[in-house]
Amino acid sequence: MIQQKLILASKSPRRAELLRATGWDFEAVAANIDETRQDSEAAVAYVRRLAEGKAEKIAQQSPDALVLGADTIVVVDDEILGQPGDEATSRRMLQALNGKWHEVVTGVALVRINDSIRLIDHEVTRVRFADLSKDEIDWYVATGEPLDKAGAYAIQGRAAPFIEEIQGDYFNIVGLPIRLVYELIRGCQ
Repeated sequence: MIQQKLILASKSPRRAELLRATGWDFEAVAANIDETRQDSEAAVAYVRRLAEGKAEKIAQQSPDALVLGADTIVVVDDEILGQPGDEATSRRMLQALNGKWHEVVTGVALVRINDSIRLIDHEVTRVRFADLSKDEIDWYVATGEPLDKAGAYAIQGRAAPFIEEIQGDYFNIVGLPIRLVYELIRGCQ
């Protein structure tokens, strides 16, 4: 199906797990780029820029490889939620999502320098959170799971019971829209 080896420009264990599940051959290399959002940068433009920046950085080191970059954020009430750095931020993010619809936005980029390949796209999935009590939020924050997740939750983890409905690609919520990645890779072969 996918005949070329990929380099995943990410340290995300969730993205690596999703790629492993597909059976695609890949290597993961952390890109470590500056992820500061530019002034008044829209959510979609932000994740697309970061995905491209990650892929570009690793592609510079391996110009004949097909490099996959991705970045995921959560948007609620026009506020972008990245990964919380502490429990207080996790709690604030979960309260912002509480009982509301939000969007999970993932930018995806494929770059291979030697062939001048540069494909960039994004996926948006809508998610509705249940109404959570303060005790439920406190319990979830105490698990530590929210700390390295966009929007402070993992749909595939302990937050699963808090999700009432999704519209769109489930894998996008986990961190990598596999179907979109597949379509982009097919365009490179």
